[in-house]
Amino acid sequence: MWSQLLFFCTGCYFSEVFSFYFYLFHVKLKENVKKEAVLMSKRVIILNFQIESQAYQAFSEIKKLHGTRAIKGEQMAVISHVPNGTHQFKIEDFLDFTGSNNSSKGGLIGMLVGVLGGPLGILLGWFAGGMIGATQDAKEIKDAQTVFDFVSNKIGEGATGLILIAEEEDNRPLNQLVMMELGGEITRLDYEEVEKDVHDAAELEKHAKETAQKNWKEKHQKSVDETDDSTPS
Repeated sequence: MWSQLLFFCTGCYFSEVFSFYFYLFHVKLKENVKKEAVLMSKRVIILNFQIESQAYQAFSEIKKLHGTRAIKGEQMAVISHVPNGTHQFKIEDFLDFTGSNNSSKGGLIGMLVGVLGGPLGILLGWFAGGMIGATQDAKEIKDAQTVFDFVSNKIGEGATGLILIAEEEDNRPLNQLVMMELGGEITRLDYEEVEKDVHDAAELEKHAKETAQKNWKEKHQKSVDETDDSTPS
């Protein structure tokens, strides 16, 4: 009887221990999966440097990181902020790692740069000396940090930087290259948030353009009608 009771208690003990460790293993596994998902999530990475040539050097070296699978690149572009007071951004060099898009215009980077240098970028002041100045409304807009704010702040007028869309299992290889070897800075942004910012801005720009064209036509037609009315019969 005692041996049966001992066997039963021992079995219960090992069952509890097994259940406990299985629970810990399950929790740890979920944490690892979550951590891996975070590390592998797609990012829009803004790189800025003190010297223009360093952006081109980073462009070349990042291709090697992709080749060794230290990162999984999607798109990359060298971006310059034209120093002539027009606040235009220009794509100096572009690479689509997937090989599906040889032009920057159709990709997210091309759309981002297009909005920055377009009329909406000028209107909302995504650069120093924006048209809306220091009003309260402007401050509220500027306080809402978007990808446009980050790019225009990091790649100032006359500067050259780099925008990279990539996934990283480990951020140390890119950090080592950009910060330690080239003395640059890195800003990592969530891809989905950037994509939403860009598409929202593009829609707003399209709507503003359509409204402006409509108002212009109405004003022009009104002017024509007034001229006709004032003409002696």
